[in-house]
Amino acid sequence: MVDWDLAVSLGSRLAGDGPDVSRAEASRAVTELRDGANRSTALVRDFTGLVAAERTAPVVVVDRRGWIQANADSFATILAPVIDKLAERKGVPSGMALAVGSRITGAEVGGLLGFLAGKVLGQFDPFFGDAGRLLLVAPNVVHVERELQAQPQDFRLWVCLHEETHRVQFTAVPWMRDHLRGEMERIADTFEPTRLLDDGLKRVMDAVRGARGAGSGETSLIDVLGTPEQKEIVDRVTGVMSLLEGHADVVMDGVGPEVIPSVADIRRKFDRRRKGVGALDRVLRKLLGLDAKMAQYRNGAAFVRGVVDKVGMAEFNAVWDRPENLPTRAEIADPSAWVSRVL
Repeated sequence: MVDWDLAVSLGSRLAGDGPDVSRAEASRAVTELRDGANRSTALVRDFTGLVAAERTAPVVVVDRRGWIQANADSFATILAPVIDKLAERKGVPSGMALAVGSRITGAEVGGLLGFLAGKVLGQFDPFFGDAGRLLLVAPNVVHVERELQAQPQDFRLWVCLHEETHRVQFTAVPWMRDHLRGEMERIADTFEPTRLLDDGLKRVMDAVRGARGAGSGETSLIDVLGTPEQKEIVDRVTGVMSLLEGHADVVMDGVGPEVIPSVADIRRKFDRRRKGVGALDRVLRKLLGLDAKMAQYRNGAAFVRGVVDKVGMAEFNAVWDRPENLPTRAEIADPSAWVSRVL
């Protein structure tokens, strides 16, 4: 029901190639990103106390099209239960309806991937193969380091520290992958295609108008289209993702001063850049949940620092012992509540 080839083709055209670089510059960037990812493993281990075997997940340095292809493949796998459920309840369309419908959804997914492909610096995909894979988007790293006027080696290692922390999280905490997969399966189980098909477009357009207005809050597509059960699951996942993203931000800044001389300057400029520019960009960020994603970085980092300041890193690491120890969305905003409940 999704033309994935069209999604990749359209997304790649929308994303473009990125900045102009010479062959030598491109080769140097790829080498430094690979080396930075491998170097980061020990740095993350020493700072966090989390022990993950080295080189268990491949480091893949990609261009924007490569990132789009990787995520289209992941989407196809993750969405399979939802599509199966839709087919079960509504029946599988045939002939012209299927051909046209798959191209419409392919174009929609392609537009989403094309927008994101120019912004993502790196990503750990925990559901690829047995150990996941680490994707580093070289054109975007070069583009941002130029925009920030950052020292290239420093910026590349800084990005690698964040993404390698995610690899360590999923490798040193083996139950995390199955836990998140289970949450996604529960979202699929609560999927209501009739409600989505009946008035989904109207609710999306209402959300677009709301996102353009002042005081529209942090409304995203899940707020508009999600069922109460899905929103409850998303609240739990938000707590987990805030932990993972905030923890990675704390690590990249905590390790940084020892190995990245310009880390303070990079952080200041990068935080200013994260706010987005332009009215259309702000609307898309809000609808696609990118504003909420930025909040995950900020709130999660504040949670990690709040707990570590109170009890130390070793005690904080109880968060990785079992799923019951993960912070709720409310506890992310109140580290003391997590300390009282878990420790």
